[in-house]
Amino acid sequence: MDRRDSIKSIMLGSIGVGVLFESCVNGVSNEEIKKTISKFQYGRTEKEKAYDKKLFSIQCFNKKEMKTITQLCNLILPPNEFGSIIDAEVPELIEFMAKDIPSYETTIKNGLSLLNQFSIKNYSKSFIDCNENQQKEFLDEMAYPDPDLSSSEQKEEVQWFSLMRNLTMTGYYTSKVGIKELGYVGNTPNVWDGVPKDVLDQYGLSYEKEWIDKCVDQSKRNETAVWDNDGNLLT
Repeated sequence: MDRRDSIKSIMLGSIGVGVLFESCVNGVSNEEIKKTISKFQYGRTEKEKAYDKKLFSIQCFNKKEMKTITQLCNLILPPNEFGSIIDAEVPELIEFMAKDIPSYETTIKNGLSLLNQFSIKNYSKSFIDCNENQQKEFLDEMAYPDPDLSSSEQKEEVQWFSLMRNLTMTGYYTSKVGIKELGYVGNTPNVWDGVPKDVLDQYGLSYEKEWIDKCVDQSKRNETAVWDNDGNLLT
C-alpha cells in the first residue's frame, strides 16, 4: 500500500458496513459513503472505525467553498505532465484536515471569506468567478509578504495563505503523482554479492566457498531458503 492509500485509508477507511444503512448525515449520502468504502480498505480498530465514521459524517465545507479551495490549490501548484492537485485529491485532504483539526476549519473559512471580500470589493464578483489574473492579484500580496516581519507578525491573511500553501504542497508531494514527479522510488531490490573484499580484508575475514555458493548465488536469488532440523542450510 502506497503512502496515499495509507492516508486515504486513515481518513476514510473501513468505516463499517452498518453506516451504509443509516440515513444521510449532514449532507453526506449513503452512496458517497459506499463509494468511499469501496475505494479504500484498511484494517482499523473499533475505536478508529468510530472516529472515521464521525469525521466522514461531517460536511466541513459547502460546494462553493470546496470549489474555491480547488481553484486556490490549482493556482498554488498548477497542473503539469505528472498530474494535478485534483489527481492528488488535495482539496479532499484539506477538508479532512479541517475535520480532524477543528482550529483549521475556522481559519480556512475565514481566509476564504477574505478572498471573496476582496473579489467583490474590486471586481463585484466572487473569487471563483474572477479570471486567473484577478485571482492572482490578491494571492500575490499574501504569497510575497514583508520579509522583515516574522511569521507571527504577518497579517492574518498571510498566515492563512502560508497554511494553505503548506497543505497543498504536502498533499500533492505525498501523493502518487507528486512522488512520481519527485522521481522518488523508495527501496528497490539490488544485487548483493556479500561484504566488499576490502572490508573483509580489513578485519582479516573471508567467506567459505561453500557459503558463497549457497548464499551469494544470484541465479538463486528468487528461491526460498530451506533448512534441515539441525539448522543446516540445504539450498
